[in-house]
Amino acid sequence: MKNKIRLTKIFHFETGHALAGYDGKCRNVHGHSYRLEVTVIGTPISDPNHVKYGMVIDFGDLKKIVNEQVVDIYDHSLLLNKNGGYREMGERLKAEGHRILLVDFQPTGEMMLLDIARRISPHLPEHIQLFSLKLYETGTSFAEWYADDQN
Repeated sequence: MKNKIRLTKIFHFETGHALAGYDGKCRNVHGHSYRLEVTVIGTPISDPNHVKYGMVIDFGDLKKIVNEQVVDIYDHSLLLNKNGGYREMGERLKAEGHRILLVDFQPTGEMMLLDIARRISPHLPEHIQLFSLKLYETGTSFAEWYADDQN
């Protein structure tokens, strides 16, 4: 039996978005202070000669992956669904030097989680799996993603 351990690292970023076609206030451009909890699962390295002996993954290594693949891309960017009528506005803002992410999905917290999972998973070491993600859009509202739910 392998001794599986889950590790969680927390990240923060500021991102704006607008929900195309939505029937409430969120159709307007607005932003959130997001809190992202990234949980991975794996077995601690058992080789006493390995520099990371006893670790599932070095928190610094996980931080580097998530910062490069998510935080550095999302932070202080405006996410717009390029198929939802915001393409022209997004292209114009982009041309003016703004950080715009024109995406193929409605930029809800739920869909952002699917994108974040897709961005992180391929960059994890082979013996580590992404276990779950929790994305807080506000202090009291969040969406969750679990690897087990994807099967």
